[in-house]
Amino acid sequence: QVQLVESGGGLVQAGGSLRLSCAASGRTFTSYAMGWFRQAPGKEREFVTAISRSGSSTPYADSVKGRFTISRDNAKNTVYLQMNSLLPEDTAVYYCAAAYTGVNSILHRESAYAYWGQGTQVTVSS
Repeated sequence: QVQLVESGGGLVQAGGSLRLSCAASGRTFTSYAMGWFRQAPGKEREFVTAISRSGSSTPYADSVKGRFTISRDNAKNTVYLQMNSLLPEDTAVYYCAAAYTGVNSILHRESAYAYWGQGTQVTVSS
């Protein structure tokens, strides 16, 4: 069982930055690939980025490539999402998720993830 708690969301102006954090419980953090997804009002939840167990693979959605950076600190059981050059269309609830898998090619799929956080709201004003 893994519990995930996101933090760091808030209101920011377009062009600004935010860093989201996701703290995971348990002693097996390195057994999990971690992902970030988001859901905007009236839209389906979508993949943002993920990081493999080792950190060697970090796929990104095209919409955030070059602006967002995912990282993990295994000593702190925490994954981060650094978001720069934010746009109004980045407004969404952001979810952290954990996948017990070493298959990096599936990290963009919601179905790969067994554990989810409660979400944190990110609002970007124009």
